[in-house]
Parts: sequence; structure tokens; C-alpha cells
Amino acid sequence: MPGLFRFPHPRYDTPMHSLIIHMPASTTRRPNAEALLRTLPDAQLVEAVDGRDPAQVTGVTIRPGDAHAPAYPFPLSPGEIGCFLSHRRSWRRILAEGWEYALIVEDDLEVDPGRLRLALDLIAQQATPDSYIRLPVKAREKPARVLGESDGLALVLPRVIGLQTVAQVVGRGAAERLLAATATIDRPVDTLLQMHWITGQPVHSLLGSGARELTADLGGSTIQKKTRTGSKLAREFKRAAYRAQVALRPQHPA
Repeated sequence: MPGLFRFPHPRYDTPMHSLIIHMPASTTRRPNAEALLRTLPDAQLVEAVDGRDPAQVTGVTIRPGDAHAPAYPFPLSPGEIGCFLSHRRSWRRILAEGWEYALIVEDDLEVDPGRLRLALDLIAQQATPDSYIRLPVKAREKPARVLGESDGLALVLPRVIGLQTVAQVVGRGAAERLLAATATIDRPVDTLLQMHWITGQPVHSLLGSGARELTADLGGSTIQKKTRTGSKLAREFKRAAYRAQVALRPQHPA
């Protein structure tokens, strides 16, 4: 079947599917989304949620950073709300389709097809329906455990889970678990995913995949906030204090 990759799995041969989060109104990102449709295995678009449209912001309760500890020190922007709900929509798609797992990406991702093939091959040797495996654009995470290495790639359990959700493989069980844990949202999706003690979901990372984020090339972030110079320093202090609290709850090997 064209566009459908199959990778060896310890227990069964599982097809890899891909979901590309994309807002149709984003004409600057459309060419990249179409390139991803041609490149990724069995790919299809998922329409992104517009967090500025109250009619689309449904199915969750939104709180001002106080639903979980540590408290999140910043209000959610409409873009962050839309991004979170877009990922929830993708998790629901995995369940609706009955897939074992799927690659979920945002439309500012750029991949090296050769590196991606090697990355997904290594993931397939370890992935289960309970997996959540990030493909970060920067290899900053320090591993608590290395699960596998091959061709300059390393599949690791990071001590502190990194930020960004540009690319990840999400299993059916992980999708169900995350949906249950996010009926109330009070912080960005990547920040919530760091809180494994809240979600009950371990998060692994595949380092060296060659994934690259094209945000600047495509006109900038759709969720970035503009901050006045006078408040930037205070914001960075709050951010550092929050991250220090998260770092006190590292992941540990089972």
C-alpha cells in the first residue's frame, strides 16, 4: 500500500499511521503540511482547533494554572488552548481508528526521510499501545535510562521530560490515559505532559531523529505571546522557578 510503512515489532507487525495537525486558514504552513503528507507514513491531516473561537473550545474545563501542583504561573493564551485541544483531537482519532499507535506531528515539522525511517524502525522495536515517545528537535534531555541505540539514535527515558510537541508517537493506551487526565486544562500541553505524576503516563524520547522545527521560516509561532520589555525579566524568573519545581519530580526507571 503506497505511503504505508511497516516496521518489525517484537510481538506483531504494526503499521505506522501519521496525523498532521494543521489549521486550514494557515496558508503559510499549507505547503509544509502538504510536504509532510507526502513524506510521512500513511499520513492525514487533523484540523487544528482555533482557540479564539468559543464554539471550538469545548469538552474541557479551563482553569487559571491552579488545577495541579506546582501551579502554572501564566494564563493560557488562545493559541495554547487551541494547541492543547488539537492534540486531544488527535488522541481521540487514534482511539476512533483503533490504531495501536500513531505519529502525531505539528505542521511546522521538517524531517529527513532517511533519519525518520531509522527513528521509526527503532521506535517499533520498543513501542506498545501504552507508549508516548517524543521526537524532540533538540537533544537536551538527560536520560534516566537508555532503552535502545542504533545508527546515532538513542531511545531514552529522560529524567525531566522536555518541552514542545512538534513530533511524537502516541499509543492507544497512552491516548486514552491522557484524555482522561486532561478533562481540565490549566497549562500548555507540553507543560502538562511533563507532569507524569499527574497523567500517569511515562514519556520517552528518541534523540537524533533529525526532526527540525520550521516555526521561524513559516512566519513565527501561532501561540507565542508578545511580552513588554519591562515584564520580560519577571516572566523569566517565574518560568525558572516553575521549571525548578518540575525538576524535583524526575522520571525513574521502572
